[in-house]
Amino acid sequence: MNKPVVVSEETLTEPVVVSDVAAKPSAGPAYIVLAGISFSHFLNDTMQSLIASVYPILKDTYALDFAQIGMITLAFQFTASLLQPVVGHYTDKKPQPYSLSIGMASTFFGLLLLSVAQQYLVILIAAAFVGLGSAVFHPESARIARLASGGRYGFAQSVFQLGGSFGTSMGPVLAALIVVPFGQGSIAWFSSIAFLAILILWRIGRWYAPQIATKKAPPVHTQPGGPSSRRVAVALLVLVALLFSKQLYVSSLSSYYIFYLIDRFGVSTQTAQIYLFVFLAANAVGAFFGGPLGDRFGRKIVIWISILGALPFTLALPYAGLYASAVLSVVIGLIISSTTSSIIVFAQELVPHRFGMISGVFFGVAFGIGGLGAAVLGKLADHTSIAFVYQVCAYLPAIGLLAVFLPRLPQHRR
Repeated sequence: MNKPVVVSEETLTEPVVVSDVAAKPSAGPAYIVLAGISFSHFLNDTMQSLIASVYPILKDTYALDFAQIGMITLAFQFTASLLQPVVGHYTDKKPQPYSLSIGMASTFFGLLLLSVAQQYLVILIAAAFVGLGSAVFHPESARIARLASGGRYGFAQSVFQLGGSFGTSMGPVLAALIVVPFGQGSIAWFSSIAFLAILILWRIGRWYAPQIATKKAPPVHTQPGGPSSRRVAVALLVLVALLFSKQLYVSSLSSYYIFYLIDRFGVSTQTAQIYLFVFLAANAVGAFFGGPLGDRFGRKIVIWISILGALPFTLALPYAGLYASAVLSVVIGLIISSTTSSIIVFAQELVPHRFGMISGVFFGVAFGIGGLGAAVLGKLADHTSIAFVYQVCAYLPAIGLLAVFLPRLPQHRR
């Protein structure tokens, strides 16, 4: 028996995604579509990660302080954070199959602008355009991943996250190999990646379009044994807090780990970027395994283990040597990133009739927390030190204790 679909009264005549409602989980995942959307996520996040990876170049070229570096991250991620829930809410009502390729054009323009920017304000505008592309990409691409899941929602979300995580990890490597030797202007070369993504997403949009049909939705009803609306609201707040602890810690490493390694151990910029790549690659691997483990053992237990399990290692990192820091960063990345898919799918299952909006809120919160956190941490680093920032951030995984307030969801076919 398929899991009941919860639909709000105000969506009785709205478009219904046929595959998400009527398709049988036993049909199995659409692997080609999953591979395409994951690869597009890889390309999208590769381009996004270039912004943080070129911070040392921008800092030296334009004499920026850490607070200004944090503001670049905030400009990039604030547009994504602000607009993703709006995009998700709109596409719940009117799915847009070709919006992904159109949004990628914003990233294309942002990269070209960043490559020629000579003023700090122009850098902020370029970063905001890249963030706008991300705002359009994530909610609708997450919906497509779910449509192609064949009922294996955690697996599909992990495949989708895997592409993005590996894309994020590639930014420092590409910056070390291309942007550092050839300068800011070489960022324009990466616009070709955006153009490739536009072509792939246009083809995926052609697959997505027939999945959408306008018909009368079923009447409102709740899942037997499901949590009350009050418990759902509390659970969503808890999930946001858990994502806060995870994303802010990851943001502290992705934005300032390079400066931390240079300041404490005296390594070169290129060497520090390689160490950052190691951490981000471990994040990608952990993100992939988190979803299938949630499908198999339950998402709540994965959330418990992945956030609290990282706490001993985050506490040890500020006091470790160079090579020990690299090892600890790998362990932290593997553990803490495995929670992302479980948190997002858990939230989607709490409010299944607002899938796009929930996806947008949680992807948006992730971006917003990263941007705001980077700005605050940059200001803190200016007044204290980078080392002190990591001593403070080491306690963030303790917020994982809030997982005790998550409800137990009804069993469903996996």
